[in-house]
Amino acid sequence: MRLVDTMHSPSFTFPTRSNHHQKTAYINARLIDPESGLDCQGALLTQGAIIADVGARLFNDGVPENIDVIDCGGHVLSPGLIDLHAHFREPGQGHKETLATGSKSAAAGGVTTVVCQPSTKPVIDEVPILEYLKARARETAYVNILTYAALSKGIKGEELTDMGKLADAGAVGFTDNGSSVMNALLMRRAFTYARPLNLPIAQHAEDMNLSQGGSMNEGDVSFHLGITGIPNIAESAIVERDIAILALTGGHYHVLHVSTKETLDAIRRGKAKGLNITCEVAPHHFTLTDEALLGYKTYAKTNPPLRTEADRKALIAALGDGTIDAIVSDHTPHDEESKRVPLASAAFGIVGLETMLPLALELYHQRQLSLLALLAKMTCKAADIIGQPCGRLQKNAPADLTLIDLDSEWIIDVHAFNSKSHNSPFDGRKVKGHALRTIVGGETVYKRG
Repeated sequence: MRLVDTMHSPSFTFPTRSNHHQKTAYINARLIDPESGLDCQGALLTQGAIIADVGARLFNDGVPENIDVIDCGGHVLSPGLIDLHAHFREPGQGHKETLATGSKSAAAGGVTTVVCQPSTKPVIDEVPILEYLKARARETAYVNILTYAALSKGIKGEELTDMGKLADAGAVGFTDNGSSVMNALLMRRAFTYARPLNLPIAQHAEDMNLSQGGSMNEGDVSFHLGITGIPNIAESAIVERDIAILALTGGHYHVLHVSTKETLDAIRRGKAKGLNITCEVAPHHFTLTDEALLGYKTYAKTNPPLRTEADRKALIAALGDGTIDAIVSDHTPHDEESKRVPLASAAFGIVGLETMLPLALELYHQRQLSLLALLAKMTCKAADIIGQPCGRLQKNAPADLTLIDLDSEWIIDVHAFNSKSHNSPFDGRKVKGHALRTIVGGETVYKRG
């Protein structure tokens, strides 16, 4: 038995993915596998990039001499967290974020797999651009990088991309996120072409005619601030339309960053009819309301916007009843110049990779969601949406793991983020729980002090 380092100052290690025979035992762990319902004290063995064994009785008689040992200290050992929704800005806007800085931020947040959005410059709408991203990820990323491809060329909503070729090149779905697909005929064709590929069509649901010029939720707070608002119906009307098209075509419809109770009602009705609909929510939508923008606080300006308390409570209820399938960061980095301007002119979005887990854990600590149910939405259920084998703490699954301290209290400090950008409304918020160690392909890429 070789005992591996104890944790002192936070550190990152770039994964080599080279030692296919190295064995590491994670002992004294609270094993959590949301898919199987496993929740017990035990141990896990990795060999190279694969989980070789896991269970309550593993290593009861001791660990063999030729295996490295990491003592988990009784903390939760979970499948590596999966973030289905992040903007890493590469290529084109490296001053806001890169694959290197974004993936370090992910690792610090316990995230082992990130799905990037295609709204880069240039847009990921052709195979060579997707291949470039994959190559850059291999060279510079600390975690697994997957990506959506654009649904339409240039994300202009006019002409479909070559979905078949992009799927063959590794795209995990198609979206024009950053813009809504307003053309109903284009949406119908997208569903039709994507269906045999078994990949989701992911929609940023926003009727651009109803939201045009809006900077925040339409309601009492927007009226008080004198700011043009975005009504709930701007989101739900598109979802209602898309579900009607889905009923005609079949396929898999995924709603990005839901924010309204009306959208949830539409999704429930669609799921009740047996349609293949999934959806996601970001922590800022179930932890904050539009009151966070009082004082014209641009760091709380997001799209979709922060809604009312009624919407916030509806999102939590939908997490509990299974209507919402996944929790995502919606990591949207911006430089200071994009945010330190009048509210109406400020860019939409916040960074979220390093706050996704602790903010989500608030639901667990407040007893609104069990730990298994909560982690499922950032592991196996997220993986299922994009058809990936990760997100499981099971034999022969990828050795992507997150070691979580559930109870440590700390204060969010945006200037300590590993992201290039600090645009978060959560600076100074007291939270409970964080990632202690992040393992990708059997290798520790991040350790917290």
